[in-house]
Amino acid sequence: MRIAELRHRLRALGANPQHEERVLRLWANALPQTHGRRRIEDWLPLALREALPALEAELAALATLRSAHDGEDGSERLLVSLADGQTVEAVLLPREGLCVSTQAGCAVGCVFCMTGRDGLIRQLASAEIVAQVALARRRRALRKVVFMGMGEPAHNLDAVLEAIDLLGTAGGIAHKQLVFSTVGDARVFERLPQGRVKPALALSLHTTKAALRAQLLPRAPRFEPAELIEAGERYARATGYPIQYQWTLIEGVNDGDDEVEALVGLLKGRYAIMNMIPFNAIDGLGFRRPSAERAAQIMRMLNRRGVLARLRQSAGQDVDAGCGQLRARELGKGPVRAEPVEAPVEVQRQVLRRAQGERKPASYQAGSV
Repeated sequence: MRIAELRHRLRALGANPQHEERVLRLWANALPQTHGRRRIEDWLPLALREALPALEAELAALATLRSAHDGEDGSERLLVSLADGQTVEAVLLPREGLCVSTQAGCAVGCVFCMTGRDGLIRQLASAEIVAQVALARRRRALRKVVFMGMGEPAHNLDAVLEAIDLLGTAGGIAHKQLVFSTVGDARVFERLPQGRVKPALALSLHTTKAALRAQLLPRAPRFEPAELIEAGERYARATGYPIQYQWTLIEGVNDGDDEVEALVGLLKGRYAIMNMIPFNAIDGLGFRRPSAERAAQIMRMLNRRGVLARLRQSAGQDVDAGCGQLRARELGKGPVRAEPVEAPVEVQRQVLRRAQGERKPASYQAGSV
């Protein structure tokens, strides 16, 4: 269901703009339609009142909890069933955050991500995205929603922007607390500034080398890293929110001093935050996370050179709940691939060979901090 369709149905039942706003606000905040001091009998049209119980049940069925997995870090991984039986993942984060999915599967095929191994299964409708927020709000309070779960938001742009618009208005989430995460797409930089709700932006960078990035993110648009950073900087300056860059640290692939030096050249003086996220181990993939000491060293090197960097940990590592893993375990590897991506094992071998060939043996240890 699209939110626009839901609005149309409410109007057909006699809702005026105030009635429509009330129904959407209560739904997005996981409150019953009878909530509030004012009796609905006193001001809602009869046709709308009579339709509300069935409508409320329909909206609740858009996203239901199949299983929940608590992490020692305060996170909670949720495996969510959609009305057609398909499943996606959402993550309740520490400090009142939520990570939602925008697609079932993903077509980008990032070689270090479980979600992309089965390709794109289907798009999520805008109401299904908001329904994940409503489901999560029945479990705990939320003040931040990040679109970093299963899927590439730029590949489902209309639905994601419709969901963002509702969450940033009736949903009561501050605009800068809505974070649109993408590998980079020209349409994102065109469309996001046009909305009445302008979310913060997170760009998946992962390397400063265009050829290596093309191997790590096989089906991402072919941005030069410097070009992507320029586009991100323009959006950050226009909105007043610092751009966030995401970098999954993979041992022997993108954790060398050469990458640190290149990052300093690209990001020093920028209105940006670099989030370094050590790789979350996934069965069947040959990649490894660097040591905690090396990850901390990279962060310190960047900060001392004028790049604001933070070391992040992927939520729920203690329950092996990297993005896509809960769904894969539940389905026993996943459904038949709708849009298959390049075989991950072959791609990871190419990536490792390339990274090891470019890396000077001593560079890993160079640079005391």
